[in-house]
Amino acid sequence: MTDDRVTITAYPDGPLLVRGDAHLLTSEGAEVPRTRRTVALCRCGLSTIKPLCDGTHKASGFRTEE
Repeated sequence: MTDDRVTITAYPDGPLLVRGDAHLLTSEGAEVPRTRRTVALCRCGLSTIKPLCDGTHKASGFRTEE
């Protein structure tokens, strides 16, 4: 039996990693295309490819609360 659960992991000072067969939708309800089983979602709000993370959080000094 395979584990098909969707998991979302919040990385300190970084993105949310979504693993599994999740369907990501825009605020208008359109599906966000996925080419990988694991995707990183932006939490800093500065990514140029939102809702996906492009690593901008590193240069911006984005920090999450503990």
